[in-house]
Amino acid sequence: MLRLNTEKLFSMQKQLDDRIEAEHGLAGSDLKEPKFLALEVELGELANETRCFKFWSVKPPSERSVILEEYVDGLHFILSLGLAFGYEVAEPVSMEVDEGLTACFLEVFERISDLRREPDRDRFSELFFTYMVLGEQLGFTSDDIQSAYEDKNQTNHERQEQGY
Repeated sequence: MLRLNTEKLFSMQKQLDDRIEAEHGLAGSDLKEPKFLALEVELGELANETRCFKFWSVKPPSERSVILEEYVDGLHFILSLGLAFGYEVAEPVSMEVDEGLTACFLEVFERISDLRREPDRDRFSELFFTYMVLGEQLGFTSDDIQSAYEDKNQTNHERQEQGY
């Protein structure tokens, strides 16, 4: 199982979320619904880059670096949703996730829906750890994800400076 420094990731995400909310006049706004949609869009973009479901095509997946960047984009929104619900930690959960990328993607989509329907700490942890399983199936290490998240978080701060 992937082991990330989640305390650091949540802290970094909180700084980014606070900045975005302040700079865009969104302080106090309920942004959960847009964050759910953003997460699902990012997950779809990630699946598209892996091409795991494109049984009709022989085109290979995108480069590993592209897939990793898409993966951490999704992680940003998972962390952001956790913060929106007041969860700054993902408790380890014991769960079975079907083998294979397509099945794992579908499982993550299901966990997103579960959290949206009935938000609680357990459902958030299930989403978080299902996403970690997806990262493992994509061949990423904890260091890969941690480093890519930190890089993309910095990029997101730079984008705010540039009026993104």
